[in-house]
Amino acid sequence: MTRILPVAAFAAAFALGGVAISGAASAQEASSEASAAETATETAPEIVEMVKGDVDAPVEIIEYASFTCPHCARFSNEVLPQIEENYIDTGKAKLVYRDVYFDKYGMWAAMVARCEPTKFFGIADMMYKTQGDWIKAGSDQGIADGLRKIGLMAGLGKDQLDACMNDGEKLKALVGWYQENATRDNITATPSFIIDGKPYSNMSYDDFAEVLDEHYEAAQ
Repeated sequence: MTRILPVAAFAAAFALGGVAISGAASAQEASSEASAAETATETAPEIVEMVKGDVDAPVEIIEYASFTCPHCARFSNEVLPQIEENYIDTGKAKLVYRDVYFDKYGMWAAMVARCEPTKFFGIADMMYKTQGDWIKAGSDQGIADGLRKIGLMAGLGKDQLDACMNDGEKLKALVGWYQENATRDNITATPSFIIDGKPYSNMSYDDFAEVLDEHYEAAQ
């Protein structure tokens, strides 16, 4: 789960899995997607940074996480609400969420969560809270249907959701963005954190609070 794969491998995994989503991807199309993903283009879709809190907050927390990672779900469900209450909502810190793709299901989940940027964190919360349910669906089709259900429950339209889940250009941009971020910041496990430029592994809330207090005081 900690190995970063080449861009082509991710694109192929998604495209082949796309049969479960749209029923339209062929092996030849999957190969083409994989090759195309290795070449950046000027027309690549813009990737929006998902930020929770005041963008001008003095402390920046960058979270690298995968929607299929159980430790990420535990952080989201148990630790993040306390950080949000005591640091993000008070304007002391902001959270920047960056996707990590260790498997195709995490990629599919990110495509759904990013379908409507204003709904991202709400959808992400739903995915982490129900992670055990949609992942246990087992089959590609079952997992795709589970993710689609979450999107619909969050208020995404059916046509909008289908378009997002089959947006090959957005996928290629996301994969390249992921590779660039993970390589630059040496991300090999999830969740991982960069707080004001310094790397940290997963921690309890008390340890997070100690670190965040230190960074906040240093920023004053």
